[in-house]
Amino acid sequence: MAATRLDPRTPILVGGGQVNERHGGREPVDLIAEAARLAAGEAGSAAGGAGLLGQLDSIRVVGMLSWRYRNAAALVAERLGAPVRHTGYTGTSGSTPQALVNMAAEDIAAGRCDVVLVGGAEAWRTRMRLRAEGQRPDWTRQDESVTPHELLIGDVPMAFDSHQRIGLDRPAYVYPLFEQALRIAAGRSGGDQRAMIGDLWARFSDVAATNPHAWTQRSYPAEEIITPSPANRWISWPYTKLLNSNNNVEQGAALLLCSVEAAERMGVPRDNWVFPHAGTQAHDSYDIGVRENLDRSPAIREAGAELLRLGETGIGDIKHVDLYSCFPSAVQVAAAELGLDAQDRARPLTVTGGLTFAGGPWSNYPTHAIATMATRLRHDPGSTGLVTANGGYLTKHAMGLYSTRPPARGYRHVDVQDRVDAYPTRPCLVEYEGPASIETWTVVFDRDGTPGRAMASVLTADGVRAFAATSEVGAVTAMTEEDVHNAKVSVARDGSFAFGE
Repeated sequence: MAATRLDPRTPILVGGGQVNERHGGREPVDLIAEAARLAAGEAGSAAGGAGLLGQLDSIRVVGMLSWRYRNAAALVAERLGAPVRHTGYTGTSGSTPQALVNMAAEDIAAGRCDVVLVGGAEAWRTRMRLRAEGQRPDWTRQDESVTPHELLIGDVPMAFDSHQRIGLDRPAYVYPLFEQALRIAAGRSGGDQRAMIGDLWARFSDVAATNPHAWTQRSYPAEEIITPSPANRWISWPYTKLLNSNNNVEQGAALLLCSVEAAERMGVPRDNWVFPHAGTQAHDSYDIGVRENLDRSPAIREAGAELLRLGETGIGDIKHVDLYSCFPSAVQVAAAELGLDAQDRARPLTVTGGLTFAGGPWSNYPTHAIATMATRLRHDPGSTGLVTANGGYLTKHAMGLYSTRPPARGYRHVDVQDRVDAYPTRPCLVEYEGPASIETWTVVFDRDGTPGRAMASVLTADGVRAFAATSEVGAVTAMTEEDVHNAKVSVARDGSFAFGE
């Protein structure tokens, strides 16, 4: 279809830029600004890319953990020399980059914006190094005279008394619970499950090895990934360090979106246009305790089905896929809900290599994934790409469908939360005392490799869920060596448990 036949308000993604700061020191807004310039360069001619930066209506920044700014987007605008009229920011959630693209595309289609920059960055490695030395980085501080950004998306809720009270308070502890639930549902042994996720992650590392923007460009054998070593210690059973997201990075990424009208006006070559076809969003129960099953995601199921409906396509027709990959369980759940086979060696589920190998800059990974996907699509004209983004404990989800082909019915964006809210939930007790059986569990290891504390989701006789923990050496050791699914335990009022009724 010729560009002149397109609705001039059709949104397009014309450039993506990515930065790896291997020597450290630069602050996050500088990484975003560099990524923005690279995105403009990818957009094509100097007039096209650089010209679009000078016409930015809005800069929207993914929430950062390595530094707090009063208005990060305003600083990016200042560094780019772009007199934008709107600045936005998000809370912490890995779903936000795709959600921001969905919002930007919708705003462009509706005529509220013409040119939008979406970007984010983390300089976590530098921040942690300086913190260990008792120092703070000499990065920009903005006082109250600076007009604050608009908060476009809030934080994803993650703190609930039912699991916080036993120390189940971070992704590295919660996602292993999902992993065990997946294993149990599939009827696999612990050894078979670990071999499977080792193979899955080895294939992700193979993709990272060929990705010029990956933080770790190396292929890892499956056995090395799942085997503990001084460089690959246990984190939480059954995950070693190489099965966790790697946030110890310095990375920035930016996406440049505009209308067809703006792209034509600035002379952006047609071959560089990537069309967002559709976007969807939804969230599972914020409190993991009330989810009916810990190996499923109604939100991914419904958002994925709606995305394919809007795109007038089927999952088998999607050639390029990037599933959010903070931990192996996240990939397996998303693949199952979307109708993909996580064990299909012929169909990679990432275009970057994932958060372990390509890099996990907290909430900003999907910005890198979308930039990589756009480049992949330009090299494979006419094909379609799917990107998923996930925030919290497999909680908040945003998806996007992309192609160099224009969408047949224009860009469409739908929130399917009403459908997800119709799914059944499970009662969860903040405090419980009495007999129960183990539903799923993990064991948290000390840095020296010693198993220190076990945490479990338990079910009462009538199917009500509670969370409990133990530090008893025999119990903790057994939970790394034996399949204790359905084992009988006695839960005390303080949240501790012991085996036996």
